[in-house]
Amino acid sequence: MGIDIGTTSTKTIITNEKGTLLGAGEAGYPLAVPQPSWAEQDSDLMFEAVLQSIKEAIQRAGIDGKQLEAIGFSTAMHSVIPVDADGRPLMNSIIWADNRSVAQVQRLKDENLSSMLYHKTGIPIHPMTPLPKIMWLKEERPDIFEKAVKYISIKEYVLYKFFGRYVVDHSVAGGTCLFNLNTMSWDPDALRIAGIREDQLSELVPTTHIMRGMNREFADLLGLDPEVPFVVGAADGALANLGVGAVEPGVVALTIGTSGAVRTVVPKPLTDSKERTFCYALTENHWVIGGATSNGGLMLRWFRDEFSWPEVEEARRTGRDPYDVMIAAAKEVAPGSEGLLFLPFLSGERAPYWNADARGSFFGIGLHHKRPHFIRAVLEGILFAVYGIGIALRDLAGPATEIRASGGFARSPEWRQIMSDMFGYPVHIPKSHESSSFGAVVLAMYAVGALERLEDVNKLIPITERQEPNIEISPTYIELYYLYDRVYRKLEQEFSIIAEYQRRTTTK
Repeated sequence: MGIDIGTTSTKTIITNEKGTLLGAGEAGYPLAVPQPSWAEQDSDLMFEAVLQSIKEAIQRAGIDGKQLEAIGFSTAMHSVIPVDADGRPLMNSIIWADNRSVAQVQRLKDENLSSMLYHKTGIPIHPMTPLPKIMWLKEERPDIFEKAVKYISIKEYVLYKFFGRYVVDHSVAGGTCLFNLNTMSWDPDALRIAGIREDQLSELVPTTHIMRGMNREFADLLGLDPEVPFVVGAADGALANLGVGAVEPGVVALTIGTSGAVRTVVPKPLTDSKERTFCYALTENHWVIGGATSNGGLMLRWFRDEFSWPEVEEARRTGRDPYDVMIAAAKEVAPGSEGLLFLPFLSGERAPYWNADARGSFFGIGLHHKRPHFIRAVLEGILFAVYGIGIALRDLAGPATEIRASGGFARSPEWRQIMSDMFGYPVHIPKSHESSSFGAVVLAMYAVGALERLEDVNKLIPITERQEPNIEISPTYIELYYLYDRVYRKLEQEFSIIAEYQRRTTTK
């Protein structure tokens, strides 16, 4: 069984030893936005979703839960939940998408602490990370800060409910900006900056760490053997690489769903002199480097909802998906959108710029540009964002040999072709289930000895489609990417000014 706590839902899958899907369950939960740029979720609702998704997966697999040989766990990174002495949350979970700690991040940069923290922890300083979130709590919510006995993530909360222990794997810990990559321990300097003690964080364990002795109440509720090996697992990004088989040198995993990410696996920790990428553990010999963009398919949905009413109407009239109609319209426009660029920073940006104040822009608009040009520019702009991360990975780990693509966009041959043309590499579509939950399955198999090497995951994942690059188009995209990058850098100061104006004038 693989369990993945995501941003909008928890997904659970059950497979056999050959990786064949037997059953799946999913349960969602709402996102709370109590103020502009804040993002929170109810930890207890998320825990209930974990229980519900497990029960549904077992039911759909048609098995007795006591047949499970191992359970692996994946989770979205960067959440912070302050809990009291009884393990009760003192507030909602502050999730990765929350940007309330912009001021704390800026102060760390102004005090020349951000580079030191990055090279120790492998995580660029950004409001998504728990360290500045804890600083925000100390400064803005001292009532909660003083009561907090522990600061944990949502996976740690679930594990505490299941086993009565606070443990965190090296992978999730690596996303906190509090974990030292070299010593594999909580970093004293980072703790001092955050204003907390080591005993306020969970016990560090490897991603393959096995827990047994599940709380009998929950074991009975779910129909599980309380002694089933429960593998603590890793963060969703690391497990997504494993879930698509991108664990060997030169193989890059590219995922675009609501947001997007580009990652590859290296044998030892690597940080970037330009601080563009993150680095966190999959196992002691497998380290994931890469970056995430805040703006993936969400940008296409925004354009659909706000500007593509003719395509939406045509889709309604013909029974097609609105996105298919939009992409068909974009296909009629030449690569490069006839000089129209889209900077897709409507949600700020993470890698490679790590700028929460970045804002979206269309650049180069002329009278000849029509709505299909804008649609294609949005598609290309999303891919320019991930291409920039790919350049950073090339600088660190060498050229890619293959891209393994997943996420909602991978279902579109047109979008995959743009990606292959832009990167100049073949794009492979693996037959995989939800990549992070399947990665959790594979890591659990590895931890209990059912899989000898992580690299053997590729025996479980056939490639279903392959897209070859058009090498005649690639130079166009490379030229436009560097223009895209220059436009961003020329607007960087203006982005900060307009973002501050928006914070002052935007109401709840």
